[in-house]
Amino acid sequence: MPIFTHVMVGSNDKEKSKAFYDAALSPLGINSLGTFADTGTLLYGAKGPEFWVTTPLNGEAACHANGGTIGFVAPSRKAVDDFHAGGIANGGTCEGEPGPRRDVTPDAYAAYLRDPDGNKICAYCMKAE
Repeated sequence: MPIFTHVMVGSNDKEKSKAFYDAALSPLGINSLGTFADTGTLLYGAKGPEFWVTTPLNGEAACHANGGTIGFVAPSRKAVDDFHAGGIANGGTCEGEPGPRRDVTPDAYAAYLRDPDGNKICAYCMKAE
């Protein structure tokens, strides 16, 4: 049973966020599912809206969590590489180059990015390839 209904991050520019997340998440098999009509919240998921990007409803600027990271499952090491390259090419910044993460598991391979608003995300493949 899943433990989350969804994860949401804030954005100060949803157009930049859309370009970034479309490029970074597509290699992971995570699709853009459109938006909520009333708020324009961007929706992403494999089967349903599990990851959301929105402008804060309180009208204040979006900011990132210090120490917070959202991790996405990658189906392959190539998908991790493509996640990283797509994110960098669309306004993201590197927080960790693609490569082994043996401190996690012997087969872990991952990359870390910050989105255009500073939210930290990563993609992990746990398969030996």
